[in-house]
Amino acid sequence: MMPTSPFNQFKDWKKQWEHFFNQDFWNNFEPFLQANKQSPSSLGVNIYKKEENELLVVMNIPGLEDVEQVEVYTDYKTLEIKAEINLQFKEFELVEEGIFQGTFEKIVPLPFAVKEDRIEATYHSGLLMIHLHRLIPDDTKKKIKIKKAEL
Repeated sequence: MMPTSPFNQFKDWKKQWEHFFNQDFWNNFEPFLQANKQSPSSLGVNIYKKEENELLVVMNIPGLEDVEQVEVYTDYKTLEIKAEINLQFKEFELVEEGIFQGTFEKIVPLPFAVKEDRIEATYHSGLLMIHLHRLIPDDTKKKIKIKKAEL
């Protein structure tokens, strides 16, 4: 028999006092109240830099059967990853959950702006790897041509 967490008793106590304390107060205690249940924030992300112009973002996403289950978006200095993790084994019933399952969305801040047209994403052995290149702004002045308006 698995030992139970001493924090399990606080679940009912939490419900009784929610009207007294606001939700932000309870968010600080959420890791203890969940009794080791994994969450999308527990899905590991590493960011690697090559020289000063390239990034490799590696995210642990177990159990994807199809890369179509993941969507990756980029916007200037952020990377957004959405996925569905569903681990099922024929004829087996889940008894204890330690690996996150379900739909999640994770926003990863990047150390610099990236080119949207030079992104390569691959998935292998439970790892999503996203290769990005720095957006180097063109600081030169650009002359704007002025047209004569016809009124």
